[in-house]
Amino acid sequence: MTAVVVPAPEAEAGSPSRPRGSADLSAVLALGLGLAGAFVGHALVPSVGVLTWAVGLGVVAANTGLLPASSTACLGWTTRRLLRVGVVLLGFSISLASVVALGVPVVALTAGTLVATLLFTIWLARRMGVGHSRSLVLGAGFAICGASAIAAMERTADADDEDVTAAIAMVTLWGTVAMIALPALQAPLGLSDRDFGIWAGASVQEVGQVVAAASPAGAAALAVAVVVKLTRVLLLAPVVAAVSAGRRFRPDAPSPVGGVRRPPLVPLFVIGFVACAVLRTLGLVPEMMLGPIAQIQIGALGAALFGMGASVRLGSLVRGSGPLMLTSALATLFVLGVSLVGVAV
Repeated sequence: MTAVVVPAPEAEAGSPSRPRGSADLSAVLALGLGLAGAFVGHALVPSVGVLTWAVGLGVVAANTGLLPASSTACLGWTTRRLLRVGVVLLGFSISLASVVALGVPVVALTAGTLVATLLFTIWLARRMGVGHSRSLVLGAGFAICGASAIAAMERTADADDEDVTAAIAMVTLWGTVAMIALPALQAPLGLSDRDFGIWAGASVQEVGQVVAAASPAGAAALAVAVVVKLTRVLLLAPVVAAVSAGRRFRPDAPSPVGGVRRPPLVPLFVIGFVACAVLRTLGLVPEMMLGPIAQIQIGALGAALFGMGASVRLGSLVRGSGPLMLTSALATLFVLGVSLVGVAV
């Protein structure tokens, strides 16, 4: 796999050029309809998140002929920008004060579980022949925050749309399994409501899945689970920065010659993500604005993931999915086991 290279500002390697005129309108219309369908799907089946609906509808639209080829061809430029907007706005969901309030032991457990799961998933995926880029986005999805982390890692990992779609399918499937299984395990394992909330927040992938898993244990468990989960989301920034730095300084990374430069040490959208979290923590964003911002954030990521799904062909996605499925199952067992041991200790 060659290193990620970011060309001069006029263009991006591997990315479509900016659409013009009617192409802009075609892309916006397609993304708008896809996003609307994702919100409707989520309203009908709340256990499946908007982002999952979006990428799924994109795949269906492209593979059934519902989306014209002319629309599919011009989605790339808009999709990449919307991804970055969505990740930046995700920072507003996090208050650093609530993370600090968890205490050092819980934060250490959360961070330790995240790092161990990330490294284990990447190692196992590569041993299973999943591929370098797909291993990175899969690891981010299982270790951090599902579809949002996968979207944030996409460019840094040099992943393509099929890598992203496959990883989202896996975290959705196995996150749903964990969401259903965890409430049934609280009593047999003898976990208090607080310990169960920590376990759910540290192990389940999507925020919505965490809420569904922790809710049966009551309000106390749910409150802890959500904050632990958001702590994982906060760690998205250093993880993406670390992967970007690692790829930048690899021995086989190209030298910045001929007008081509290496990727930034810390991607700009990661800096924006952290800045938004700081603004939220300092109370500089009115509470009444947080709800609308969250909806815009989901909308940006949802539209982007619809666009990415629309570039996927089911035949190539399904081909060789056995190793990916096995890797994802073992990654799920790993994150559940490591976080449970941390809670028990």
